[in-house]
Amino acid sequence: MKPSWTFLLCLSLLVIPGTAIGDEMLTTGEVFPSFELQAHDDSVVNSSDLDGSVYLVYFYPKADTPGCTKEACALRDAWSDLKDAKIKVFGVSYDTPQSNRAFAKKFNLPFLLLSDSDKTLAKAVGAGRFLIPVPKRISYLVGTDGKILKAYPSVSPSSHAEDVLKDLSHLR
Repeated sequence: MKPSWTFLLCLSLLVIPGTAIGDEMLTTGEVFPSFELQAHDDSVVNSSDLDGSVYLVYFYPKADTPGCTKEACALRDAWSDLKDAKIKVFGVSYDTPQSNRAFAKKFNLPFLLLSDSDKTLAKAVGAGRFLIPVPKRISYLVGTDGKILKAYPSVSPSSHAEDVLKDLSHLR
């Protein structure tokens, strides 16, 4: 039996990145969803504790892989500028806290890596992908009021830290 064209169309919408239902990014001005995730240092980060802070939540596909290492190290290398700008940084992946711990230790990362192993936050912000077991490389810069200052749908691992600092200076 030959599949119908409507079946094939529906199937293609599920597997083409960016077209699955619930796969859209949030936009500037929207409230960033609340979350509670375990960090690589065994602490728990609760978004309600971040009220009044500016923070960057960056999603990365997999700890200790080339692009993710490049992005994390670029953020690490810009750490003093990020701290001076009073930006808290949180990397989020589906990796276990143990994998994130090893990654943070290996590359001396000064910020927390969070484990979204059940993919709840990733799905809520458009970082989840249907049939692909890693999140998209996207980021959100969140303001003191919990609203998104800037959404980054396409992130360059090597220049992301610079982009965030530049964008924040323009936003202030």
